[in-house]
Amino acid sequence: MSPLQALAIFGAGIAAGAINTVVGSGTLITFPVLLSFGYAPVVANVSNTIGLVPGNASGAIGYRSELAGQRERTARLAIASVSGGVIGAVLLLSLPASAFKTIVPAFIIVALVLILLQPRLSAALSAHRPAGRVHPGALAMAGVFASGIYGGYFGAAQGIMVLAILGLGLDEDLQRINAIKIVLVGLVNLVSGIIFAFAAHVAWLPALLIAAGSVLGGVLGARVGRRLPATALRLVIVAVGIVAIGRLV
Repeated sequence: MSPLQALAIFGAGIAAGAINTVVGSGTLITFPVLLSFGYAPVVANVSNTIGLVPGNASGAIGYRSELAGQRERTARLAIASVSGGVIGAVLLLSLPASAFKTIVPAFIIVALVLILLQPRLSAALSAHRPAGRVHPGALAMAGVFASGIYGGYFGAAQGIMVLAILGLGLDEDLQRINAIKIVLVGLVNLVSGIIFAFAAHVAWLPALLIAAGSVLGGVLGARVGRRLPATALRLVIVAVGIVAIGRLV
């Protein structure tokens, strides 16, 4: 790996950590970068998952004031999310690599559509949120479990899915819901990363570079990420997502 490639991966980690904290879908930054440097899709995915774990942690610390008073429901949701993440990680390692290469472009397309529709999703959350519901119901738990499976297998835009699920299922401020989202996505990355570290081929240098960058990005995302122009951010993510699809097909 050249110094320029290392710098690019580190920079992608910063961007991904910030984006994951603010909204989700940081994988659509780091995953295409690893593909562009010649890493196989599954190797790029598992290395990226491990690398983003510290960024989720720093983002959660940055949102600690929004997490205050949410321990019980976060713990309940975490059980569903982690269970799904284990299943998704096992599926990634059990299915042939060709299946991943075939399935992931469709996942990326869905993720990009969700990113583009995010303003409408946010409006729907405020319009349809059930009044007074402070604990997740069965549908919300099932949705979080399903998003955990997706996150363990690939994970791009998992955060947006979780925001939509919890926003429709809880009567709560969106920033406090976003704080729960950071924890849930981080736990899926963590449990998947542990499985991958023992059972998959990991490109450790890129993973460490992403990890270092994502920590810084998580801090920046928690502090200033909400000030970024949302439209510009979505367009950047869509652009790199299209690049990733081009690398896979």
